[in-house]
Amino acid sequence: MKCIALLTLLALIVGPALAADPEAGLAAIQELGRVNGQALACSQMAVSSQAKKLMIQHSPKTRRYGEVFEEATNAAYLEQGKEQDRCPKPMGFSARLSELSERLQATLPAAQ
Repeated sequence: MKCIALLTLLALIVGPALAADPEAGLAAIQELGRVNGQALACSQMAVSSQAKKLMIQHSPKTRRYGEVFEEATNAAYLEQGKEQDRCPKPMGFSARLSELSERLQATLPAAQ
């Protein structure tokens, strides 16, 4: 009986991560990393904080997802640093985060 309860619990936890399209999920996390890097380079710490929060809520806790986020963050930070005077307005960041939040919810639903 305990075994069945344990297997059911495990299926509830792992099931959504396995059902998600890994390529779509990785693409969304990569875009989230880009937003994070650009926000950091533009000193938009609230945007960066929100991007990290979405990462924690939606991405599977695996090395692959973490690496994709970090690599995209670093690349975007360096690229934006070359064009510091071309930082998006806060409204632009908000729109991108809102769109990404919807994509993440569809591809990597947050665990309840």
